[in-house]
Amino acid sequence: MKILVVDDEPLVRKSLGRAFKAKGHTVTEAVDGSEGLKLWGELLQAGTPPDIVLVDVLMPGLSGPELLQAVRPQLENWRGRVILMSAYSGEHNVTTAQQLGADLFVPKPFDDVFALVKTAEDLFAQQR
Repeated sequence: MKILVVDDEPLVRKSLGRAFKAKGHTVTEAVDGSEGLKLWGELLQAGTPPDIVLVDVLMPGLSGPELLQAVRPQLENWRGRVILMSAYSGEHNVTTAQQLGADLFVPKPFDDVFALVKTAEDLFAQQR
């Protein structure tokens, strides 16, 4: 799978990147929502869209919800999945994540990064 990780926390990006790469997936990392929007758009335009996009809620520049809103017009035929992540789970949950265009909400910190990789793989395997 092709993975795009959009998170301003280097430790989160690196741990997710290493875990997905260890399972044979290709990973692109963005340091904030603005870079995430740029990279996601470039991947879509190149015909190599990500299969899974993991997006942090609170980031400088574009927040996760703003990123999802900005990219939405480009996603008409996209078959990928979005996982919204946040350490502030009181504000966000599966319902609010879905309202924002995400398929799943995952609270941070992660108990087991490899369990998250498995969840992402299973999510992508589900039919749209």
